[in-house]
Amino acid sequence: MTVAQPTRTTQPTLIASPPGTGGEASPLPQRILMKGNEAMAEAAIAAGCDAYFGYPITPQAELLEWMARRMPEEGRVFVQAESELAAINMALGAAAAGARVLVSSSSPGISLMAEGMSYMAGSRLPVVLINVMRGGPGLGSIGAAQGDYLQATKGHGHGDYRVPVLGPSSIAEAIDLVREAFAIAERYRTPVILLADGILGQAMEPVSPNFEALAPSTPDWTLDGADGREPRVVKSLHLRPEDLERHDIALQAVYEEIEANEIRWAGEELADAEIILVAYGTAARVSRTAVQRARAQGLRAGLFRPISLWPFPAAALREASAGARAVVAVEMSAGQLVEDVRLAIEGKVPVFHHGRMGGMVPTPDGVVGAMRQAWAVTDGGAA
Repeated sequence: MTVAQPTRTTQPTLIASPPGTGGEASPLPQRILMKGNEAMAEAAIAAGCDAYFGYPITPQAELLEWMARRMPEEGRVFVQAESELAAINMALGAAAAGARVLVSSSSPGISLMAEGMSYMAGSRLPVVLINVMRGGPGLGSIGAAQGDYLQATKGHGHGDYRVPVLGPSSIAEAIDLVREAFAIAERYRTPVILLADGILGQAMEPVSPNFEALAPSTPDWTLDGADGREPRVVKSLHLRPEDLERHDIALQAVYEEIEANEIRWAGEELADAEIILVAYGTAARVSRTAVQRARAQGLRAGLFRPISLWPFPAAALREASAGARAVVAVEMSAGQLVEDVRLAIEGKVPVFHHGRMGGMVPTPDGVVGAMRQAWAVTDGGAA
């Protein structure tokens, strides 16, 4: 497997005792079973989350429930707000005061937070937002889906802004990416979205309980009282167009820096692949099995897995697919990831889409069938 991502420099920190026990420190098992929602919550606590704000919604409710127990145990702030609107605006206030903040919800709740996210991006406030996606549009279903990809990667709310988006495909990877999300948020003073799905949130997997800590940050812009110094201003309102344009230009420079430094991806069986699958999250897990089955049947398949959904690893995908016959985007939506895949490929290789909607999950055999269709369509060079 090929992985491109920054190297960590901090050492792992152990949980002193099993979460919720209040007991003395004891040796930890090498692996324990954890539900995805609970593992992401504990990863945030280990990373130093100071304050959590949220509102219950399936399929991420266990994350909120875990934080409701664990945050008071750690002497930190937990608030079940009266609505998603209240939660995101409480997060804005806490972040402005320098707190390390986590918010979580699922698709309809995330939509309600769009205005607050735009305010936080405009104010350059770090926050981590976990979206455990469900089927839509509207209230849709509580089944796992990936229909929020465009919402997350293209800005979420109004205005010229972007936010880094990370897409884990396993619970162990989600644990790592929660910590990375806090680090990126504070490094660039920006909101960061961790885009999971209902299966990742609800499933249980064996994980190492050695959650990693993140060093406390000491920002020089927080609103912590102006006694003995000049007042600081954190805002997103600039009434003079000239001032707002200068502010927006500065934001674009930050996004260019993120694009240069924060691209993450992983590849499997790409060296000789004739058909390349592109997928993230649960769809990537299905695609990994499909690659194995296709190769057992004589079809040289490979998997390209974007981990940073924005910034999208376009150059890496373009290079990986240079010798391929076709690329197939696999996702749990009508076709959202496929748009970035097509932009990355630049028309050099035919790009196809295979997806399920409404909480339905692609099957490995269905993905193999999609690869064989792509092969047949491109036979003789016809796209």
